[in-house]
Amino acid sequence: MAQENISLAKETKKILQDNGIRLNKNLGQNYLIDDFKRKKIIKYANLTKNDTVLEIGPGIGTLTIKLAEEARKVIAIEQDTAIFNILSERLENEGIDNVELINGDAVKVDFPPFNKIVSNLPYQISSPITFKFLNHDFDLAVLMYQKEFAERMNGKVGTKEYSRLSAMLYFKAKVDFLTHVSKESFIPSPKVDSAVVKLTPKKDGTNEEDFKAYSKVVKALFQHRNKKARNALIDSRNQIGFKDKKELKSLLIDLEDNNEELKELLLKRTITLPPEEIMKIALLLKNDVK
Repeated sequence: MAQENISLAKETKKILQDNGIRLNKNLGQNYLIDDFKRKKIIKYANLTKNDTVLEIGPGIGTLTIKLAEEARKVIAIEQDTAIFNILSERLENEGIDNVELINGDAVKVDFPPFNKIVSNLPYQISSPITFKFLNHDFDLAVLMYQKEFAERMNGKVGTKEYSRLSAMLYFKAKVDFLTHVSKESFIPSPKVDSAVVKLTPKKDGTNEEDFKAYSKVVKALFQHRNKKARNALIDSRNQIGFKDKKELKSLLIDLEDNNEELKELLLKRTITLPPEEIMKIALLLKNDVK
């Protein structure tokens, strides 16, 4: 292990020991101790003094302090009050005055304005926080996820990684896999490896109403990913606002009678439907999805 890695590991352990902190893996408190990976993450963000960076789960500041050196401002949201207080004191001791610390649940709090995101995310909020990000306008995000989650973000049609997550992200962001991060790069060491991903929002994405219908249809379909789309929609009818099975069956029959393409799409298994075809189904059902 390189000397810098050892020093970051020792520094992290000392700060935690001095403050009597025992990290809770169940809260996603896995702190990066690999300085080489830390440098790569920050380099990927291509920061300038014009950037305001949002960081979720800063912990004791492993990324925060380095981000503050490169960016105009860092907004760091930490839920754990004890950790928040440690980071606050550390920033004050090091004379860092361009970090806005927020003590709260990142899934629930309102984000101040930002243009980039760099975070070693608490893994248990990976999905909700990612979709919250995509409700905001930003340039790019460099994010650490569990490796399996990262693979599902960019899952290819027909593979085991193709999922509700990949279908939802398809119209919202370009997903690029940047680097693998071993579980040994953290304390405490998690059970699985991680990956760093870059998200670049698609500025010409679908309009809000279309995407709302699409998201409901996607949720219904992927609850039964190996079933034919028609059966998946019927079996998950509550997700698209139907209680009565017969009512939805009747609607689908009427729509199929007037649209041969829809009839063919609904005979395909969910896992074989590309996002564009799911969108076609969603737009044809749009006026009936509640």
